[in-house]
Amino acid sequence: MTITPEAAPLPGALNSLGFAKPPSETRVVAAMSGGVDSSVVAALLKAQGYDVIGITLQLYDHGAAIEKKGACCAGQDIHDARNVCDQIGIPHYVLDYETRFREQVMEDFADTYLSGATPIPCIRCNQTVKFSDLLRTAKDLGADCLATGHYIRRTDGPDGPELHRARDASRDQSYFLFATTAEQLEYVRFPLGDLPKTQVRELAEDFDLPVAAKPDSQDICFVPEGSYAKVVEKLRPGSGRGGEIMHLDGRVLGQHEGVIHYTIGQRRGLRIATGDPLYVVKIDAPARRVIVGPREALLTAALTMEELNWLGEGTLEDACDRGDRVLARVRSTREPLPARLGYHNAAPCIRFDNSEEGVARGQACVFYDPSGSTQILGGGFIASTIAADEKLRA
Repeated sequence: MTITPEAAPLPGALNSLGFAKPPSETRVVAAMSGGVDSSVVAALLKAQGYDVIGITLQLYDHGAAIEKKGACCAGQDIHDARNVCDQIGIPHYVLDYETRFREQVMEDFADTYLSGATPIPCIRCNQTVKFSDLLRTAKDLGADCLATGHYIRRTDGPDGPELHRARDASRDQSYFLFATTAEQLEYVRFPLGDLPKTQVRELAEDFDLPVAAKPDSQDICFVPEGSYAKVVEKLRPGSGRGGEIMHLDGRVLGQHEGVIHYTIGQRRGLRIATGDPLYVVKIDAPARRVIVGPREALLTAALTMEELNWLGEGTLEDACDRGDRVLARVRSTREPLPARLGYHNAAPCIRFDNSEEGVARGQACVFYDPSGSTQILGGGFIASTIAADEKLRA
């Protein structure tokens, strides 16, 4: 695959990033994690003739992280990002965001778990460190835009930039980017949104990038081997205090070693035997109680939301007042379901046409256009749930 520099756009015409000037006069900050995707973004833009600056964020203790595999932003990844920049001939900077990341992402992660909710630190990181702090830094460097390796599309709509699902549905990251504001969307670019992962890998090989064969990261970057509880206990000593495992009907079925070990919908690892399959249906953190019940107790008719971000036409208030229809996604691995916006006890809410299962407080609820387009209309964090069967509410 041959990549050639873009020709200077005709007067009034836009280059591939949407600016009415030659790529050589368009400065781009590429957020580089050290992985294949962000490396290809930097290499692709450089090959197209843009003025590219690579920036990698040091988000947590370099020395402690350097041996860790399978996560982004660790010491090895900083080294990889630097090697890529050397290979393609662009400047590379490492910014120490460790304090900000700890305060805005890790502390929130621990406190959310301790409250009995289920956090999504990748969304918090995009919200705060990447699309707030890093975006500000990019502007300070005189960049026209910030480019990332996310699989999502930004398109120009009649009322301004719109956020759309990635062309490759299997790689779509829209669930983790719903909190991107309209103002941020004006500045951020996603060059991989129209590409399948297979083509991105091919580009990495064509550019002879040193990370071309590097596997995709799987873990949350600061959670070694997926052990959330260990991270929470380290950040909040004493958080692993035990309590009761209780059935919805009030029976005490056993003891646990801390609510931080449990999430809504969990079935494995409960260490209780009743003869019937039981699931975690509620976490009462103040009482240190894990409440279990049958699978039907997980069915949710509606949910309320907080920290909402609206990217659709008009305002969220108007959409809720009208009861606009949306497709609502409550987990990154679930397909969106038909639902309607509205209010519950004065809080914005989503009411599902058919009950959803395993909805957890602290997770995101993301809205999509129900008319068949790929547009993301916004979303919010789940504040509370309304059970499909009120009799099963704890």
